[in-house]
Amino acid sequence: MKFLFTSLCFPALLLAGPAWLWISGEVKVNAPWHKALRHSAGLAPEPAVTPEAVVQVYAARAFRWRGVFAVHTWIATKQEHAWRYRVHQVNGWRARRGQSAVVSRWDVPDRHWYGNRPEVIGELRGAAASAAIAQVESVVAAYPLAGRYTLWPGPNSNSFVAHVVREVPALRAVMPVTAIGKDYLLDAGVVGAAPSGTGYQLSVFGLFGLLLAKEEGVELNILGLSIGFDILDAALLLPGLGRVELW
Repeated sequence: MKFLFTSLCFPALLLAGPAWLWISGEVKVNAPWHKALRHSAGLAPEPAVTPEAVVQVYAARAFRWRGVFAVHTWIATKQEHAWRYRVHQVNGWRARRGQSAVVSRWDVPDRHWYGNRPEVIGELRGAAASAAIAQVESVVAAYPLAGRYTLWPGPNSNSFVAHVVREVPALRAVMPVTAIGKDYLLDAGVVGAAPSGTGYQLSVFGLFGLLLAKEEGVELNILGLSIGFDILDAALLLPGLGRVELW
């Protein structure tokens, strides 16, 4: 009986956050894509008044029902004195059409992701950004899984951004616990650096794993859903809900 109770409680704990987001309506699971907001969130420095180089890593709730579980992430770069941003991300529909899933193009850097406001999870400015942009562009161009996309457990858009962040340590971006796919290690290995570069992780195809890092904290990955805690910042890390500050 005790085993049965435990076996039922743990899945319930993993799914409680996504279930609450669905029931509460905080995530719009039936929003039509053609009516969703796609304008700037006002988070990116205006090129006209920002001559220095800028790199920003963004995360926003995924579209429709996916948003109760996960976020979508991308990277925006602006060279010194440039008048526009280049956005780097992975779009699954392109892979399904036999094209490269990687998209790097001039675009609005902080655009709402189909109605969901983004947040900045990593940023560099000035000389550090200039140096990082060259690295980012090189890593993006050489992304080894450009022809593959699997919504769960990866490789997906979060696997792509996590890979770039790992390969460009200066970014020091902290991938949200809700970035499903971030734990998918591209070389099919089971040991790798945490995306922030401040620790390490074990991962079996992004389905099961354990992450220990100064920035992320402690994360246990069960079937792509991560749960854990950040001791330094006194926060719980919960599936669906993400980071919950304790005080």
